[in-house]
Amino acid sequence: MCGLGVGGRMEGRASGARAALWILGLSWLWMAAQAQMKIPPETVQQWASVLSVQLRQVTARYSGSLLLQKKLRDVESIIKIVQLDGTELVRDYSDEIERMLGSKMKSVKRLAESAEDADLYHEFNASLEFDYYNSMLVNTADEDGNYVDLGGEFPLEENEHFNNLLVNTQQSNIQVPTNVYNKDPYILNAIYNSEALNDVFIGNFQKDPTLTWQYFGSSTGFFRIYPGIKWTPDSNGVVAFDCRNRNWYIQAATSPKDIIIMVDISGSMKGLKMTIAKHTINTILDTLGENDFVNVIAYTDYVRYVEPCFKGTLVQADLDNREHFKILVDELHVKGEAKIKKAMKESFKILNEARANGQGSMCNQAIMLITDGAMEDFESVFEEFNWPERRVRVFTYLIGREMTFAQNTKWIACNNKGYYTHISTLADVQENVMEYLHVLSRPMVINHDHDIIWTEAYMDTVLPNTKELFATKAQSLLLMTSVAMPVFSKKKETLSHGILLGVVGSDIPLMEVMKLAPRYMLGAHGYAFLITNNGYILAHPDLRPLYKDGKKLKPKPNYNSVDLSEVEWEDTEEMLRTAMVKGETGSLSLTFRASVDKGKRPLYLVNDYFYTNIDDTPFSFGMVLTKGHGQLMFVGNVSVEEGLHDLTSPDLTIASEWTYCETDIDPQHRKYTQLQAAIRYLLGKEPDLECDEVLLQQTLFDAVVTAPLEAYWNALMLNDGDGVEAGIETAFLGTRAGLMRIMRYAGVETRVAKKFLTAADKDNLFTVDHFPLWYRLAAENRPGSFYYYPVTEKAEKPTDKQRVKYVVATTSVTVSSGGKTAMAGAIGVQMSLDLLEKWFWDITKQPNDTDCSTIEGVCPLSCVSGDLSCFLVDNNGFILLSKERGDVGRFFGEVDGSVMASLIKMGMFKKISLFDYQAMCKNSHHHASSARTLLSPFHAILALLRWFFSNAMMFLLDFNLCGLWHSDYFVDAKAGYHTSHKQKKVEAMQPCDTAYPGFMYDPSIREANSLIKCGRCQKMFVVQQVPDSNLVLVVTQADCDCSRQYGPILLQPKEIKYNATVKCNRMKSQKVRRRPESCHAYHPKEDAKDCGGASSISASLSLFSASLLFSLVLHRRT
Repeated sequence: MCGLGVGGRMEGRASGARAALWILGLSWLWMAAQAQMKIPPETVQQWASVLSVQLRQVTARYSGSLLLQKKLRDVESIIKIVQLDGTELVRDYSDEIERMLGSKMKSVKRLAESAEDADLYHEFNASLEFDYYNSMLVNTADEDGNYVDLGGEFPLEENEHFNNLLVNTQQSNIQVPTNVYNKDPYILNAIYNSEALNDVFIGNFQKDPTLTWQYFGSSTGFFRIYPGIKWTPDSNGVVAFDCRNRNWYIQAATSPKDIIIMVDISGSMKGLKMTIAKHTINTILDTLGENDFVNVIAYTDYVRYVEPCFKGTLVQADLDNREHFKILVDELHVKGEAKIKKAMKESFKILNEARANGQGSMCNQAIMLITDGAMEDFESVFEEFNWPERRVRVFTYLIGREMTFAQNTKWIACNNKGYYTHISTLADVQENVMEYLHVLSRPMVINHDHDIIWTEAYMDTVLPNTKELFATKAQSLLLMTSVAMPVFSKKKETLSHGILLGVVGSDIPLMEVMKLAPRYMLGAHGYAFLITNNGYILAHPDLRPLYKDGKKLKPKPNYNSVDLSEVEWEDTEEMLRTAMVKGETGSLSLTFRASVDKGKRPLYLVNDYFYTNIDDTPFSFGMVLTKGHGQLMFVGNVSVEEGLHDLTSPDLTIASEWTYCETDIDPQHRKYTQLQAAIRYLLGKEPDLECDEVLLQQTLFDAVVTAPLEAYWNALMLNDGDGVEAGIETAFLGTRAGLMRIMRYAGVETRVAKKFLTAADKDNLFTVDHFPLWYRLAAENRPGSFYYYPVTEKAEKPTDKQRVKYVVATTSVTVSSGGKTAMAGAIGVQMSLDLLEKWFWDITKQPNDTDCSTIEGVCPLSCVSGDLSCFLVDNNGFILLSKERGDVGRFFGEVDGSVMASLIKMGMFKKISLFDYQAMCKNSHHHASSARTLLSPFHAILALLRWFFSNAMMFLLDFNLCGLWHSDYFVDAKAGYHTSHKQKKVEAMQPCDTAYPGFMYDPSIREANSLIKCGRCQKMFVVQQVPDSNLVLVVTQADCDCSRQYGPILLQPKEIKYNATVKCNRMKSQKVRRRPESCHAYHPKEDAKDCGGASSISASLSLFSASLLFSLVLHRRT
């Protein structure tokens, strides 16, 4: 019995435990059921309706949108709507651009003629003494207060036409690189000759006041610039600028070329020799441009392509490829024994195949041999591949102090129409590399073919205020192009030598060119652009040549080799690019995924493209009109007297960067703003001003139509009983003519949006580059319906976070006539986030006495409650309101990935794939040179010792009488060495391609609600469209965390990774391009005996054989 009793007790306990578990389970289910909140959709719908009414009343009232729309309807009977003819516009604008560029070409021709005439009648004087204005020394005094030699007094005045630099428009002056002796007899004679250009510079500027910098770059190295300036050296006191390195000089001096660089990397090239060889390669690469083609071969006893992907071919020498070669060349290491014959054969094969297949430049061809000695008998190679025509020139660069192999390397150059140079120090590289350009220019010089060249886009980083311009100008319009022409010696006694005296040129800011296609004609999303014969962009509003490196803006490494297909990436078949590169005239339409607001907000646009070539240039001009409102423009007419009265209103401005009147022609007009110039012209006070009559007439009409808004806004301000609600800060409007009216309801002290619509707020103003952001957003929204978006302002302090403090509401206004409706402008209001929050929390809270009898779910419901998370989200998924202030401005998917994923699945938001082919990514690839630092803790010490040894060697090698007297040689070499290594060390970003998502709301889905299963809980959400807006109200259950099951949805761009094969094909692919029309590769009168060294060399086979034998004997010891 005792046993039975124990068993019974145990069974009873087990039953009790089961009962307890069953009760616990029921309790858990009951609690889970309680945790499942039911959010009544009808309550959220009511909130959305009330919020819609509140927003509509406030925005319409304080913006004055209804009044403006009424005034526009009142004038519909006296206006007409015109359909813009893109074909006609593109022809007119291209003609204007041709006239402008033609004027610059005439100026350059006058400079070339004057320079050649001055040289023709000048006899060289070895003892010439001549003082000139050295731009680095002008206005510089010594300790006694006397002007230094070549300094002198040089008046300088600030000039708005030259970016507010201090200049002298009555005189040019001379810049001489640090590594060029500024009193060398050849320099002095050439400077004396070029004095004749002063009068031509001034005359050109008087004939064409829109001219900017004019200059003459001498083959001896000096640079004459007009107007004269004070040149600023770098932080080391070095003037590294050498005009002969500039693209305009190189392109004007030579025709397009195919270059194979052969570098000896045998064991004898170790140490300083290899450093000099690498610097020589980089300097040669710097002399190439986008019309040239190149490859680099390193050789020992076998042939090695520095980029295996480029094996057996030539690649375009654009900036991307040149920089890529430089990185690879820096990683070359010496080993083995030099066998030049195989590499020479390989080089000839590449060039011959390119010529046979119609590839490459189809013009000059050359091999650059960089070695410390040539010891093989490779005459047979020349006989097989190059003799007797000698189509391929061979230039030889003997590296190091040893002269043992000079005869051999010189023989190679002289028997292949090339040039031999001996480079013993880093300081010798620049001058010696330049010699090959003069040789290639001989056929052109002898024939006196003055080809005018135009450069690709570039950013002039030489001028002192470039960094300031980076921050104040539209990025795509910081660039310029240059027009240049070679200057030859016309003396008969030197004709066969083909002596190039230098190159004359002038800069043309691309912003001035693009102003000839007025923004107002192109509309809110329209634009104009220019490309080169290679398909690279000269000017385009989506070109972004700068990137942010820390706090500094810097030019991207590939900023001027961005292809049109990388910006107009919807042109997948490259039909637009191909037609424009070929110089054709035509049009086509593309559906385009555009984006605004720094790429965050995608738009679907249908763009009509119109294009044509610019005669006498390698450029093509394109123009885009957006279908719909972009192609319809209304035209009104009022009297000048009536319009002028309203144009002078204090609340009115016009686009300061647009050209209503040309104020840059007459220097007396430069003091006027565009508004001042327009008013003076209309009053008849400045009848000589050249003004855009169509734009002025439309501006006058817009001023009259919008004038009642000034009185309306002021009345609101003065209404004491029902004045402006606190938080309503600014009302504004803008028209297609660039006219703006602004009413500040709040003073600057109390406004949270202190920057909004100020001169610094470029995104929200009419600029030469774009319409304001609020105008563009309104253009794609239904007229009368306001578009709301949060504005994230930059933090005032580096330690502060970027925060949203205000919201902008904007809508479009239209006019109708003749069955057509055109957008007349946009109008809106800016309000503080605090005000919007106040309304929102008041509306989204049911009072305690709410009748809940008919409501299924939680009642009363309140967004203030901790049980709910409520958001106001715009049509692109960005949060306008949230309990957490830090969430405002963020993408909703980052804050709640579970709900956003559900909305995407339901189709309420659609994902749009966007691409950026101008991105910069952190460099995740470590080259061998940088990886070694991770492997060896002693690498830094070894590198320091190597640097010290190299510089010590440079000093010893350069230590001679001239170097002692003029130590700039050493400074320049040292600076060049430091610069290259310093840049390599700090460069952390590289160009890349990225993909990123954007999102668009589908307005046809007005509401949604659902449950999301998240482990132990289910999360309910309700989404309701806010009528007459671009907003949705999102209400979610706050206490169900789904972050484990659903990660955040991020907008961060991801780098597109290409596998090795794809990457290789992309790098060496050659898109359609148009070759320059002229080529000067041969002239029968060329004197090929002038091939370097102290004297010409005979092509004697016995001499070559003897020197080769002697060289081989000596080389046995190495």
